[in-house]
Amino acid sequence: MERIYKNKYDEGQVILIDKPMEWTSFDVIRKIRNLIKIKKVGHAGTLDPLATGLLIVCTGRFTKKINEYMAREKEYTGTITIGAVTPTYDLESEPIDLKEYAHITPEQIREATKQFTGEIMQVPPIHSAIKVDGKRVYELARKGKEVKLDARPITIKEFEITSIDLPKIDFRVVCSTGTYIRSLANDFGAALGCGGYLSKLCRTRIGEFTLDQAESISSFEAKLEI
Repeated sequence: MERIYKNKYDEGQVILIDKPMEWTSFDVIRKIRNLIKIKKVGHAGTLDPLATGLLIVCTGRFTKKINEYMAREKEYTGTITIGAVTPTYDLESEPIDLKEYAHITPEQIREATKQFTGEIMQVPPIHSAIKVDGKRVYELARKGKEVKLDARPITIKEFEITSIDLPKIDFRVVCSTGTYIRSLANDFGAALGCGGYLSKLCRTRIGEFTLDQAESISSFEAKLEI
């Protein structure tokens, strides 16, 4: 049975996984490698540990398709909490610089999305896996070293506010590859004048692949044991 699985995954498979909260994307890869007993396994686009949702996993010969999948349009849903910022732009670090937000109206919130729709320039978070001089910038940031990243062009096709219950603002975003939703949350809070950070995130689509097609790690593991 193991040989059959190995042949199947060596030949190449696309596995759609609903990444659990607090798992890194590499945790998923490591788990699947152990389950299918081959080393050639990779994913098409990192999700932060506190994010959930669609992770495309490619095995064997299909790892050649990773860059193709990574380049596709992505959709996310999530929550921005306003009235504070965090160094990591999410809940990996503690909120600081608390400010009043009660005066902000739903009209102001929806109007603010317009400046983040279309082709815009975005500065990635310094707590990210981008490399500068061969080192991950989050490693430099954690050591307290000053890190400067240049703004990059991205496209946000849709930025929809789906619910407002201050300080929480629920949203849906359709965007190009290379978009950091954490940076969007931070910049959006700055535009409102009170700060903001990403408090919840789920990736719901990559290209034609959707979250409702994905399975949990435990479901994938159980399928292998049948």
